[in-house]
Amino acid sequence: MELELSRVDYTIIGITSTNCLRLLPPNGSKEPQKVAVADSDGILQIFSIKKEDIQLHFKTLPGPKILSLQVGGAIGSPTDKIFIASENEVRGYTKKGKLFLTFDSGMTETITSMFVLGNDLFLCGKHIYNHYRDCKDVGSYLCGDRIVDVVAFYADKTRRLMSLIACEGRMIRALEHARVTLSMEVDSAPTLLHILEEDGTKTILFGTVDGRVGILDVEKQHGFDRWLIDNATNTSTISCVDSHDMTGNGAKNLVLGRQDGTIEVYVINTTDAMDASILIYTHNCNESVSAVQCGVVGNQGFDEILVVTYTGRIFGLTTEAIDKNVGGDSSVGNYIFSQDTSNKINRLKNEIDDLQIKVAKEREKYQSSTQSFFEELSAIPLLSIKDTFVLSKETATYTLTMEVPTAIDNILLQSNVAIDLLDVEKNSAVVSHSASDPSVGNFLLATYRCQINTNRLEIKIRTIEGQHGLLQAYVTPMVQPKCSRLKQYEIKPLSLHYRIYKFDENRTFNTLTLKGTFSLAEIHTWVSQCLPEVPEKPQIAETTVLHFESTLLGTILQCSYQKGEASFKSDNVSTISILKEFLTKEATKKKIKIDINSSINDESVNHVIKLVESKLIKQKSLNNSIILLNALNELEVTDEETFNYLCPKYKDLLMNKAEVTGEFQVQPDYLDRLHGIISD
Repeated sequence: MELELSRVDYTIIGITSTNCLRLLPPNGSKEPQKVAVADSDGILQIFSIKKEDIQLHFKTLPGPKILSLQVGGAIGSPTDKIFIASENEVRGYTKKGKLFLTFDSGMTETITSMFVLGNDLFLCGKHIYNHYRDCKDVGSYLCGDRIVDVVAFYADKTRRLMSLIACEGRMIRALEHARVTLSMEVDSAPTLLHILEEDGTKTILFGTVDGRVGILDVEKQHGFDRWLIDNATNTSTISCVDSHDMTGNGAKNLVLGRQDGTIEVYVINTTDAMDASILIYTHNCNESVSAVQCGVVGNQGFDEILVVTYTGRIFGLTTEAIDKNVGGDSSVGNYIFSQDTSNKINRLKNEIDDLQIKVAKEREKYQSSTQSFFEELSAIPLLSIKDTFVLSKETATYTLTMEVPTAIDNILLQSNVAIDLLDVEKNSAVVSHSASDPSVGNFLLATYRCQINTNRLEIKIRTIEGQHGLLQAYVTPMVQPKCSRLKQYEIKPLSLHYRIYKFDENRTFNTLTLKGTFSLAEIHTWVSQCLPEVPEKPQIAETTVLHFESTLLGTILQCSYQKGEASFKSDNVSTISILKEFLTKEATKKKIKIDINSSINDESVNHVIKLVESKLIKQKSLNNSIILLNALNELEVTDEETFNYLCPKYKDLLMNKAEVTGEFQVQPDYLDRLHGIISD
């Protein structure tokens, strides 16, 4: 079953954040809905679409950056009140634009996520969760992890009010009366939460950094249930989700927006685990998607997916059939339009001409002011960059994603630590390496020159454990005057480790113990400089305990520390030696006297070699297959008669050529990496 949708572009606003778009409820069934959208310039606007024209109902003046937009209303009544959060304040508007609420939350952090349910308001900063009822504080919770999203609902059976917070450290926490009742560990860092309501039941879904969607079982206290959508075809981060019946068969479809600009529609079954989700539509808009909302927008009776991108482009994917070429020969470009469309095209042409004249005038004015002796002026525009630096567990590599509102001219990468740059399929930029001198701490100098109108770039980076430093990216956009923005990314000594919550005590361990005059804050800072995904603040308990696993080998590490004392356990001797070297350096820098003892278990070496053995054998056979394939390609086996002379092994190899080369291209130097680990 395929879904056919047509793209219709509506308007462009300022740069947007996630959760910045909502549709107001319709007056009648299948009636066009009003659109509420907010941007980083602090402008909230409500508009509707009539005959493909934007009809603006109201627009606020610019102000502080709006980070969240929600709609709400009293329980049982339409959710037509609009709430926006900026800095630590929440404002409420009616659909006609009347300001009816200005609420100062008194939070010390900026509000990053918000949820409205009847009279209840849930606000989250980086680490603080606050619950308000009728604008009165009823509870708060301080979270060690960074909070990324919040939702709330009344439980189907007990009717108890529950709220969920998604945390960056691979954890989703359920709260009642601002107390944690259930902590649910998930396999990958969550990015958002979504409540899917169908047939009177609620299903809690969450999206992840590595492009998957999972189901949570909160009511039965089971925690994580299963993956609804896996990332076999696309590992790009899930940035927004909505659910709506797009196919018209009475069952809700799941609509996903991803960071790489892909919008996907799935047929899902949340009750039957055996029923796999089916992708029925996909569209790529080449810039990250901030929000998706489904409803009736452009034309009465036609469902539509309304999309807003990071740069503020708003467009719809509608079920209405729009003829691209009405009559005439497309090769000649002979189109026949209706009178309405012709008028609209003429009006747009006039608008473009006016804008071009305005731009030319402003450019002239700017040029003359820069050359004037008395009023020398050179304004460098503030360049907004949306970037992520995420570790992929499957490939043990980092993915650096950078997105700029204007076209990118080039990106220069410089690193004072040895790293490898890998090819990315979606990447159209031309990379050139310059000579670098490692003796002065310059290990990498590479320039990515982008194709015209590229405003998003993805780079895969392979790091080496034990080596730490700084990766610097100089982003130069296509703007005048020429300017560049510097972004820095820390490469940590144990960069290929990620946080886990279950620790296997049955392995053979090497230990490292540390005693000295250091404070809890100092040892916590040292651990966070050495390992990724360490919470910003130490745990409230007397001893902070963190567990990690290596993406490359599957070895584990336990860090346990308090004021003046720390102990580390790992089944990999290399991990212990890297920690010992780093911590000694840091203590020497601060002139802190420490006693350091390490105990090495010889059996752990055999244990690690056994862990690597299966990977080594698999990779060795893959490398041999590639060598054989290259040899068979040189023989140019094309006709069937020659093919039949080959032995079954070679026939299989030629038939599975695409799979074998695809698997090898994902990690071409994996065998050398494994050899390096064993020799270390």
